[in-house]
Amino acid sequence: LQLAESGGGLVQSGGSLGLSCAASDSTFDYYAVAWFRQAPGKAREAVSCITSRDFTEYTDAMKGRVRISRDNVKNTVTLQMNNLGPEDAAVYYCAARLYTCVFDSHEYHIWGQGTQVIVFS
Repeated sequence: LQLAESGGGLVQSGGSLGLSCAASDSTFDYYAVAWFRQAPGKAREAVSCITSRDFTEYTDAMKGRVRISRDNVKNTVTLQMNNLGPEDAAVYYCAARLYTCVFDSHEYHIWGQGTQVIVFS
């Protein structure tokens, strides 16, 4: 399985952005997919995850401002982000592991290349 993120870019503070994670094949159905982000000089942090059975989890990083969903027909996971602020500027990565969500990045062995989000005032 391979992953590719898209949808990053420039967004004004307070705005919204949707990120997409596209998987290469239908084995995607068996994978949980998580979103992580990493800002310059900071550690990678988890944002959200969706299991192979569509259960969703969120960390405090963006809770209440983000929604994760998956489409097993299109083999995609979407992260809809709202009310973005400068603290949300980072490279966002999607990652996959079989079935269940964890928020430890070391538990994921499949990663996309990342997509950058820049928030301006």
